[in-house]
Amino acid sequence: MDDPRNMAPALFSLRGKRVFVAGHKGMVGSALVRRLGAEDCEILTVDRAEVDLRDPSAVNRWMKDRRPDALFLAAAKVGGIHANSSLPADFIADNLAIQQAVIMAALAHDVEKLLFLGSSCIYPRLAPQPIPEEALLTSPLEPTNQWYAIAKIAGLKLCEAIRMQHGRDFISAMPTNLHGPGDSYDPEHSHVAAALIRRIHVAKEQGAESVTIWGTGQPRREFLHVDDAADALTFLMTHYSDAMHVNVGCGEDVSILELAEMVASISGYTGRIETDPSRPDGTPRKLLDVSRIKALGWSPRLGTREGLSLSYDAFVRDRPDLRD
Repeated sequence: MDDPRNMAPALFSLRGKRVFVAGHKGMVGSALVRRLGAEDCEILTVDRAEVDLRDPSAVNRWMKDRRPDALFLAAAKVGGIHANSSLPADFIADNLAIQQAVIMAALAHDVEKLLFLGSSCIYPRLAPQPIPEEALLTSPLEPTNQWYAIAKIAGLKLCEAIRMQHGRDFISAMPTNLHGPGDSYDPEHSHVAAALIRRIHVAKEQGAESVTIWGTGQPRREFLHVDDAADALTFLMTHYSDAMHVNVGCGEDVSILELAEMVASISGYTGRIETDPSRPDGTPRKLLDVSRIKALGWSPRLGTREGLSLSYDAFVRDRPDLRD
């Protein structure tokens, strides 16, 4: 791995720029809109009812008309283990279509800088821990989310290829597991942090004696609050320019059982946390090597427990329709 300390910051000012956040209603996209509110830029967004980002013709027409200078590609079809396993064709096809349409339109209409948002699931199931950026494509993926991962790998490789062939400043970032305002709390299709927040809160409200979590509870995951992620993505947009994708995380992990116990403590739930080993665990461990982004000068503001506490508060405040 190249020593990140030898990489000079590539400054790109957002001042006065038209900045398109693709996927602005999603968890990451909405966090980016909040973060970019502190920048002196014009934020561009578009609703799906107006432009389906899977439709190249519609995306091209919109991009030609609005002419963004910078673009955060945060639009994606996302979900947890169950969603990926149940809808494999949707996950690979929709994400490939979104990426192809948006990235190629950005190339065609002279977007000055683009940041593609990937996912830490692009890395092999048994990658070295913590996972360096160079671990990509070194061994097989985790089968339970390979459809999403393959699409994301294709997206970052498309950005790399455009950079190589056309000399355009298209970069990629790979965030760890995220949570926070705007997350999906669907009982079947949500990610693990959101699923546990909802399940444990409902158990507390109903006075349930126990909550059962999927798998053995032993796999370890890293969790980052989405507002920290948005700050990191804005930092990379303004300070980084290279073909290598960049990991975004906090550099520490917890087991799924420890995560559940943490959420229970935050919520005030006092019942038992039980495991269901008949359900899939997924990748045994997924901790990112974040030395590259730290060497560039960025670190998260929130610790794991502090971030989860804010996410729980946001769930209680913002999603009364999903609390029971």
